[in-house]
Amino acid sequence: MTTDCDFLVIGAGVSGAAAAWELAALGKTILLEMEDQPGYHSSGRSAALYTPNYGPAPVREICQAAGAFFSAPPPGFAEHPLLTPRGALTLGIDDPENAIDKLLKDAPPAHPIAEISLKQAIELCPLIRPGVFRRAIYEPGVMDMDAAAIHQGYLRGFKARGGRLAVSANVTALERSGGQWTAVTANERFRAPIVVNAAGAWADRIGALAGAPRIGLQPCLRTVILVEVPPDFCKPTQPVGEVIETWHYFKPEAGRILASPGDETPVDPMDAYPDDMVMAELADYLERHTLLKIERILRSWAGLRSFVPDHCPVVGLDPRAEGFFWLAGQGGYGIMMSPVLGRATAALIDTGSLPEDLRERGLTPADLAPGRTALRESAVTVG
Repeated sequence: MTTDCDFLVIGAGVSGAAAAWELAALGKTILLEMEDQPGYHSSGRSAALYTPNYGPAPVREICQAAGAFFSAPPPGFAEHPLLTPRGALTLGIDDPENAIDKLLKDAPPAHPIAEISLKQAIELCPLIRPGVFRRAIYEPGVMDMDAAAIHQGYLRGFKARGGRLAVSANVTALERSGGQWTAVTANERFRAPIVVNAAGAWADRIGALAGAPRIGLQPCLRTVILVEVPPDFCKPTQPVGEVIETWHYFKPEAGRILASPGDETPVDPMDAYPDDMVMAELADYLERHTLLKIERILRSWAGLRSFVPDHCPVVGLDPRAEGFFWLAGQGGYGIMMSPVLGRATAALIDTGSLPEDLRERGLTPADLAPGRTALRESAVTVG
């Protein structure tokens, strides 16, 4: 059986769901997911923070542009606010690369960061061990995101626009003939002139099926643990804390502390799982840098963050594979960037241009294109 559509999106994580939602307004769209549920590998394993000053310059512009959507989503998108105040406290010990000063310098007036005293830092986050850190900066605009509500909002809107979601639909072959792509799965074939590759860590493999050159995508594993703490160390208004030298972070999560070493361990695309040694090292780090005593780890998990060499997303039609569109390499920013990259995907496919608000921010299609110089020069050594 072969099903025809105008747009075929491979990968139903938050990025693919956002793109499918936007494309469904332009034509018949089908969204394929290889697992039995959307968002299994990355979208469902995120720490879910909106951090507008995080990442390379193009990523920051995209995330800052996304704030308007998250603050005021379309009617019916979600039943409650997508963002809630959190704040971020960034701590430095030696900071040999002057990263704190760079964060202070780069923060725009709309998303300010201010240096505060260590006394103020401890008042904000009582679990910090006194005498360990030398500097602290505070960013009030960091928010908790309801990642599940965001993802479900896209999927619900996609279905309302007539879109079809097919789960357990692993694509095993992609063939181009007569101006159409045919995607082969175990139970069905899907045909469309445009394929959007939003397959996350598997995006380079999908690209290979289409005969497209690799973009040098490298999946990286990130470990997360959840630990029990005394109530004084987990106040509801407490900011997320992070250490500038290593990017270890810890944040309140339903009366407990969620923590990560900020690791980015290169791995093959996989169902990620945490390493016992990494978790033990994280527990030791927390005890040395905070007042926490880790009696036991209540829960642990790992997710995949996939990067290309310049750590910016790859969004655009491949010049060497007609009708093949890349939506990949979002790293740890995928949920934050999703509403903007979803719009960008639809606009680039429909008009060849980025949305006006992104153009006003100085972004061009070349900044995100799969053939950009930074990828061509480095793809042979990464991935």
